[in-house]
Amino acid sequence: MTAGAGMRRSSRRAARSRVTWPWLARPAGPACPNGFTLVELVVVMVLAAVLAIFAVPRFISMSDFNARGFHDETLALMRYAQKTAIAQRRTVCVVFAPDSATLGLDADQNSATGTNGCEASVAGPRGDNPGRVAARSPVVYATTPTAVIFDALGQPGAGQTIQVLGAAQQIVIEAVTGYVHQ
Repeated sequence: MTAGAGMRRSSRRAARSRVTWPWLARPAGPACPNGFTLVELVVVMVLAAVLAIFAVPRFISMSDFNARGFHDETLALMRYAQKTAIAQRRTVCVVFAPDSATLGLDADQNSATGTNGCEASVAGPRGDNPGRVAARSPVVYATTPTAVIFDALGQPGAGQTIQVLGAAQQIVIEAVTGYVHQ
């Protein structure tokens, strides 16, 4: 073996070990800083503070979620009461307390007897008897609504608006048609 052949082999090994991959190469100097600038750190801290002030309390506090849930349950109970009145061809009432609503039925078809003419209980959509929705504390109605009485045609005695404290939308019962909506 000649001296030149040994040199060629060692230079090939050295050339292989010096191969650089372009995506791993880092330019030297100020083009590639080794950390974050002060401005970047301040922006991140401001964003974290905004999230802490506005977003986190909404996730911790359940009262908004409970208010919306109670609003939706009341809306569903009102619609169920109207459909029950039409299906059974009887007067169905929804009687309110400050934090609950209960279904009733005019069993003897005489509105002069019982609580607003609704002396019998009606099973609710979940099978509970009487059909009732109750709020979790501290959710209540803004003002305790008067009883809503649906006749056999599903029409209420009068139109009404129901507001749950903490819920953005109101429940509206149309006077002529009995349509229950938000």
